[in-house]
Amino acid sequence: MPELTDNSAEAQPLKEESNAIPPGKVEEEYQEGRRFAHLSRWRTAAFFLSLFLCLTVVFAFSFIIPCPVRPVYLRIWNQTYADAATYNFLAVEDANKDKILDVVFVLKASVGSLNTSCTSEDSPCLFFSAAAGTNGQTLWERALTPEFHWAQCGLRGLGGMDTGCLIAHSQQLTAIDKHTGTILWQQPHLPSFSSQLPVLMVPDLDGDGLGDLVLVGPGPTQTKLRIVSSKMGSLIGSDVVLDSTKTFKHLMHTTASGSHYLLFQTGSGLYAQALWKVAAQARAGSEAGLKRDQVWEKKANDTTGQVLLYSSESLQQVVQIPKESRSPNLLLVSAGSVELVDGDRLQSLWRVNISRVLSEPTTGYFNKDDVPDVVIEDDSDGGTKRVMILDGNSGALLWDMILLIRPNTPVPTSIRTIHTISVFVFWGEMPSQQNSSSTSRKDRFIYMLHPQQPCAVLENSAGTEHIVSFRTTLLERGRHACFITLMGSEGAGQDGLENGVMLTKRKLKEDVPSSRVCWLGDASGLERRAVSSGGSPGSNSAAPPCLTSLLRSTSHSTKVSKRLGQASSSL
Repeated sequence: MPELTDNSAEAQPLKEESNAIPPGKVEEEYQEGRRFAHLSRWRTAAFFLSLFLCLTVVFAFSFIIPCPVRPVYLRIWNQTYADAATYNFLAVEDANKDKILDVVFVLKASVGSLNTSCTSEDSPCLFFSAAAGTNGQTLWERALTPEFHWAQCGLRGLGGMDTGCLIAHSQQLTAIDKHTGTILWQQPHLPSFSSQLPVLMVPDLDGDGLGDLVLVGPGPTQTKLRIVSSKMGSLIGSDVVLDSTKTFKHLMHTTASGSHYLLFQTGSGLYAQALWKVAAQARAGSEAGLKRDQVWEKKANDTTGQVLLYSSESLQQVVQIPKESRSPNLLLVSAGSVELVDGDRLQSLWRVNISRVLSEPTTGYFNKDDVPDVVIEDDSDGGTKRVMILDGNSGALLWDMILLIRPNTPVPTSIRTIHTISVFVFWGEMPSQQNSSSTSRKDRFIYMLHPQQPCAVLENSAGTEHIVSFRTTLLERGRHACFITLMGSEGAGQDGLENGVMLTKRKLKEDVPSSRVCWLGDASGLERRAVSSGGSPGSNSAAPPCLTSLLRSTSHSTKVSKRLGQASSSL
């Protein structure tokens, strides 16, 4: 009997299983299945709704909302101004709001490029002009009375605008709107305040919500300071007289604590004057919102309030070196040395011995540590100069090159690429192998150096025109690296306008194919550079790759040009 029962169960397994399920459970499973069916329909509806919204957004951005059109620009352009002279002033500002920087400069002529006539009896007069960075066409020009003293752009709050330009000419101080060329305000300007730049931007001292300006007027025995409103140009308080000798240079310095100090280079060294003290002397109460740095105030003289930063009669130049924190470092150039001083603690960071600096030091990024390195032109005697790049952290020599000194050449400059390093640009002529000390030739060349190829530079002829002002810059955010050159005769002090003026823009990338690759030094010299950069003598792993003989081949010359071209195209 048991065997028959088992066989019956095996013969009808589904029936036995079905009979084993309780009726209540079947109803629960049925209701749960209906709920899953409803959820499935909602999921399907949500999916198609999301798909519809995505397609709508794509359609809107593709067809309804127009894509921004980038301005079309010429890679090379030049504008000639006949019967004109110019001055050593060149600024880049976005004048026509197309997100490409334009060129602002000053001409001395009888008639402007837009047939604008002089507004006074003086002819020729000054024309403050803006040329489009895209094609060089004149955007606007403003006729002003001569003579030209100085000009500065990028000043915030002029006339209540975002930024504008300030020009000192004749006995007037004129603020100009960079977008239209209209005069925002005009105030009388004393000749004693017409000889030094820059104009110093300071925090709001008159309560109008805009920063103000400090003008510096050096004299033979004393220096005067004048605070004016950036909005209206009116005088704030009275002039402040510093009891000191004549100043040769002045800077605005902001410490990490947010305190502002005016730095003055004199014949005896470098000293600072607190802005709060100057503001209090000009108008009592205007210093209320200014901070005081405890470290600097402890070093201030009890009588004059001056902070002595560097005492030396051989001090020649003072350059601010930016860093990540708020306060920049100070590079002090004296006879025989270059020293970097911390901008907060006023302690020496490093010091390098040199012969004689020929031009103002500049900065660039040779390595990838995000610390600006220092470019110096040192006198090497015999009509030659040594272009050196010093490490910003330690002062160690990273790279150097010997060039013949040529007159009327701009200072070295650099353009930072998106790869966190810079392309360096400098002027001169490589010494000939037959006669390296020859200085009879007047040829001038422009050289470009890429840090990833330190054993070669690109050489291009710079022409023989008289260069009044030269600048390298990025005309667009992160790209469009170019040279801007202003050539002609100096307008200051000249009665005639003989040679005319030429304004030229060349994209850096355009000069790469026409440049000649020049190799630097022999193997021993290149090994010395490797050692100064942190390697060891005789170490092939630390030496630059150009120590191998294969790098002097034509293929590698093409590689150098290509790499610099890629760097310039990424700007």
